Amino acid sequence: MRVGLTGGVGSGKSTVARLLAERGAFVIDADAISREVVEPGTPGLAAVVERFGRGVLTADGALDRPALAAIVFADPEQRAALNAIVHPLVGARTDELMSHAPEGAVVVYDVPLLAENGLAAGFDTVVVVEAGVDLRLARLAGRGMAEADARERMSAQASDEQRRAVADHLIVNDGDLDALARQIDELWPVLAG
Repeated sequence: MRVGLTGGVGSGKSTVARLLAERGAFVIDADAISREVVEPGTPGLAAVVERFGRGVLTADGALDRPALAAIVFADPEQRAALNAIVHPLVGARTDELMSHAPEGAVVVYDVPLLAENGLAAGFDTVVVVEAGVDLRLARLAGRGMAEADARERMSAQASDEQRRAVADHLIVNDGDLDALARQIDELWPVLAG
């Protein structure tokens, strides 16, 4: 069973992925892979620097994510250029990781841009995590993200309506962790069935 898991920034998608993993899912995290493919010394980082310049590097040669984000989240053309570099690398690494999933596993691919990149058809089912804008902003502020940056990222992502259009299952994450866990307890037998 291949499950696409998505949701907007601050929706709680990573928490849902963790809860599914606790129930036995084999989770692959697209964000973690996207960081891995641009680590120092990788062809991915070299390509990013070639396209965006040395200003996207920290003093120690790692990717300066806030510097790159300031470029790509303000300009759709720049974001498309970054995606053209990173997405094929993420896809190849994802395929490699999926090949290691145990036979009969529920494989959950935690991917923020599932709706934006038209990936829903590649999954047996799609789970969308949703939360209200104010709650998402509060969560992102708790991670140290400025409200303007958070709103800019939200506007660069699919709308709730666009994500709902590809959803087979909707998780509304506007309560506490216990309420979220109860929804996952109901969802898990459907996925594992």
